Amino acid sequence: MITIINYGSGNIRAIGNIYERLKIPYKIAEHPDEVKGAEKIILPGVGAFDETVYMLDKSGFRSVLDHEVLVNKVPVLGICVGMQILAKKSEEGELSGLGWINGEVKKIDKTLLLQSPKLPHLGWNSIERTKNSTLFNGIDDEDGFYFLHSYYFECEDDQDILSKTFYGKSFASAVNANNIFGVQFHPEKSHNNGVQLLQNFAKL
Repeated sequence: MITIINYGSGNIRAIGNIYERLKIPYKIAEHPDEVKGAEKIILPGVGAFDETVYMLDKSGFRSVLDHEVLVNKVPVLGICVGMQILAKKSEEGELSGLGWINGEVKKIDKTLLLQSPKLPHLGWNSIERTKNSTLFNGIDDEDGFYFLHSYYFECEDDQDILSKTFYGKSFASAVNANNIFGVQFHPEKSHNNGVQLLQNFAKL
């Protein structure tokens, strides 16, 4: 059973539709009590860092997620800003992130970019794996995934980087520390690769 956290941010329905087509059981948690006993958790996110953290705190999900992920070691997948709030903090705001993976979210340096418009990083881009993970089983790295962001996750420890993507410079497009996973791209918008990745997460 996949538990998708609905705290007011992210493409909840699109993710759920993919699991319906895959015939993989899932539920959308509208209340913190619905997270207890979860087998796997998806933490979506769209928008600005501080707004996302604020909504997560206001929803009451934060403390129960800390317990399930850090104490019970439930696998979790953060998507887009849901990945960025795994960090300690962000240049985009002032609030503290979850701090589950050591790192800081930084803005992409526009001076390194030749494309116009330079930000956000929008559209398809390839990935380069930096370590093996079943999360990427059956993924076509060259086809890659769909991105939409202006900030990126800078890990303190390179061992926490699962894949990199180039946009002006190489940045972490996926991270992993123990049971905690994050992807900067949108699997729910990434066609076959995205469906495969969500299926892989369900099998972890």
